[in-house]
Amino acid sequence: MKEIVLKMKNISIEFPGVKALDDVHFVAKTGRTHALIGANGAGKSSLMKVLSGAYNHYTGEIELDGKKIDIRKPKDAQDLGIQIVYQEVDTALISYLSVGENIMLNDLVSNMGKKQFVNYQQLHKRATEILKNLHMNVSSRQLVSELTLAEKQMVLIARAISSNCTFLILDEPTAPLSHSETEKLFEVVDQLKKNNVGIIFISHRLPELFAICDDITIMRNGRFIIEEKIKETNVNRVVEHMIGKRMEDQFPTIEKEIGETVLEVRNLTDFEKIKDINLQVRAGEVVGVAGLVGAGKTEICKALFGASKKIEGQLLIKGKNAKANNPRKAVINGMALVPEERRKEGVLVLESVSTNLTASYLKNFLKPFSFLDFKKERDVSKEMVSSLGIKTPSVDTKVQNLSGGNQQKVAIGKWLTADAEVYIFDEPTKGIDVGSKKDVFELITALAKRGKAIIYASSELSEIMGITDRVYVVYDGEVTKELETTETNEEELLYFSTGGR
Repeated sequence: MKEIVLKMKNISIEFPGVKALDDVHFVAKTGRTHALIGANGAGKSSLMKVLSGAYNHYTGEIELDGKKIDIRKPKDAQDLGIQIVYQEVDTALISYLSVGENIMLNDLVSNMGKKQFVNYQQLHKRATEILKNLHMNVSSRQLVSELTLAEKQMVLIARAISSNCTFLILDEPTAPLSHSETEKLFEVVDQLKKNNVGIIFISHRLPELFAICDDITIMRNGRFIIEEKIKETNVNRVVEHMIGKRMEDQFPTIEKEIGETVLEVRNLTDFEKIKDINLQVRAGEVVGVAGLVGAGKTEICKALFGASKKIEGQLLIKGKNAKANNPRKAVINGMALVPEERRKEGVLVLESVSTNLTASYLKNFLKPFSFLDFKKERDVSKEMVSSLGIKTPSVDTKVQNLSGGNQQKVAIGKWLTADAEVYIFDEPTKGIDVGSKKDVFELITALAKRGKAIIYASSELSEIMGITDRVYVVYDGEVTKELETTETNEEELLYFSTGGR
């Protein structure tokens, strides 16, 4: 099969207050998997949005198979065989349509535009063939709303390869997937490579890149840094290129005192996923809630924060009843939650950095007669941006324009003004780079040093080992084991996470 080369030369793009890409070069080839990585805000997503036609005001040149091409809208890219699967799968699918209709959506729209009748028998036959090639055991007539997150992602990949697909861009494809689902995705990637499709793979999980990719391009601060073959580099070298310096110990070590019990949970049940959860957290202690994807970690966090439909059990903060039937009551009781889905639940993406950082405790910024003190709000926001290391052109910038790592810092920062007693972090490093992860770890350990009680829920067992003092392992909605972190290891955590007793 003929190798087709894609070249992006001198690509630059600016937005108000920031130059997102500065003279970037990128080369990918069919039949190979090319990793594109960098710290949050490095410009990799902006580069791929240029390539996929989402951004049209760039300068520079793009070549495909030796010919200069012009991509200014998504259809231009699709007609050239360049497809992208974004991380937010739910927004890219139509939930009330069938799997087959979603896969063949481009053909559906084309037929409707030509006012032609749709041959649904042929549509489902073609969709079934594509699903079979992906080894996906799902009926093409099943509604997308009934699928798991991993299955939805496969539907998007199926849609991408249903038409002419020469290059497929996968943006953080494994972020929401379990270990077994990730392995299945890698099998699909290998099959696509054999079919001479070029894969551009964006991920912050470095071990995955070394397992699945052939080449790697590293970006930093909107610039191209280096391109290498995966087999000729290593993780430490990649991290150094990403952050521009040698990576010291990722997990900060601080001296802190573990105090009295702050949070005590007895027989917490939500009647759906979790049952009879018992745990306690002391002042200055970081307690892990470990488990695989789907184990019930998020459900525990939401139940503690009063965000479940129905909750039974007892919840005490410093010996006082703190059971809440809604998040507002939980905040009054002294709890804070940084949720897993930060863009959906953690921040107001269409509002400014300033609005987000002060939203959780607005009464601190009120003048007489309940008027908002905008000057005080801005001054406090500027101080927090500086102390948290949030990279933003100004406090007036909309949160949607920040990188994932900086959005996460905003999601955490908004609770610092509230000065809660209990902080719950649900997968706080999901989708952020190694540099931003270290910043998040430092924020959490600083809270612990101030005597706050911390719950750290994660499926990243290395993080559980690195940052927690004690850990509760969750499997199928139940706590299967409580362990002292210094007396266990990742293998033991994985054993209990998979149902071991």
